[in-house]
Amino acid sequence: MALLPILTYPDPRLHTVAKPVAAVDARIRQLVADMLDTMYDANGIGLAATQVDVHERVIVIDVSEERNQPLVVINPEITWASEETQVNDEGCLSVPGIYDGVERPSRVKVAALDTDGKLRTIEAEGLLAVCIQHEMDHLRGKVFVEYLSPLKRNRIKTKMLKAQRDAERA
Repeated sequence: MALLPILTYPDPRLHTVAKPVAAVDARIRQLVADMLDTMYDANGIGLAATQVDVHERVIVIDVSEERNQPLVVINPEITWASEETQVNDEGCLSVPGIYDGVERPSRVKVAALDTDGKLRTIEAEGLLAVCIQHEMDHLRGKVFVEYLSPLKRNRIKTKMLKAQRDAERA
């Protein structure tokens, strides 16, 4: 089990656009295992490789109550999104302690590879749909706070920078 360090906003590496995974091999499967360990340890429900400073299109998710139904999504592409949208409070392991409403399509279909390199279609709604879209934003170099007003975003950035300075002094 390897826990990976999670980048925190406003780290500029969070804005790196991830590259497609060329081959689902032992290295990617190890990355997935480490990302799952990291996500579970941090009590998250989703984690994109970008958040652990690996800029490849890999996401892990587990929205189950028991935390025992991991979903691995490699090279995801949204193939369909509902016109109907929903505002949900979102949080992020890269922006700890911050939650705010983000409007997204309420249902999506996603084509992605699994850890065997097989193409799958995932139909998602509710929390899973929100989580997939949130994590896919990370792969595009976008953090959820960028959906918020400039005022809110600047307040969050100031709060995060202060927390980082305080942690470095401790």
